[in-house]
Amino acid sequence: AAMVDLINHERRQHIIIIEDPIEYLHRNHLAMIKQREVYSDTKSFAAALVKALRQDPDVIVVGEMRDLETMSTALTAAETGHLVLATLHTPDAAQTIDRILDVFPAGQQGQVKVQLADSLQAVISQTLLPRCDGPGRVCAYEIMVGTPAVRSVIREHATEQVLTVLQTGAQYGMCTMDSTLRALYDKHIISYETAVSRMKNPAEFQLLGGKGGRTSASQKRFWPARSTNP
Repeated sequence: AAMVDLINHERRQHIIIIEDPIEYLHRNHLAMIKQREVYSDTKSFAAALVKALRQDPDVIVVGEMRDLETMSTALTAAETGHLVLATLHTPDAAQTIDRILDVFPAGQQGQVKVQLADSLQAVISQTLLPRCDGPGRVCAYEIMVGTPAVRSVIREHATEQVLTVLQTGAQYGMCTMDSTLRALYDKHIISYETAVSRMKNPAEFQLLGGKGGRTSASQKRFWPARSTNP
């Protein structure tokens, strides 16, 4: 919704949004926005995508890519020059790639790898965590940008290399979930327990703590003691 709002205020474009249900109502500013609700305005995400492509959109937003047909049509739309914003229920960039590729039959995966590698612009993974510095939640995130290294990983389906690409891609705006969790912990926004519970490599996190490269006992006692209730 934030990305749509930014485009709406900066570009004269045609945006079609397909959701189940509609979560945010957008008013036209520079862009012309059409919002459609699945089962009310259209039969399915896939059916709405096919019809949307006939209406000359610049941007297509897919509330959720749930099945092969929706993913296939979304990839085709991206391949033909449309900006496609879509969501998947996956925890990180590597599993997002796996989820998309694994939906397709083995005989189609070679073609889909090329399609995805050529069209993917970025993957942003998000999770909301309870704050320890006050009420509410804070967003931890992972960002993968479609650089040549990322495209190569997708073509080879070598998702075990994604973490290394993210760790070495800071100049492109990339970051890992572990690094943002560490930053939130260092700023005293989330507790030690919360950070460690969401990290892929909590042992490395413990080694990175403190000036001497190891979290001090006082840190471990202090931060977990703060409230982790949302």
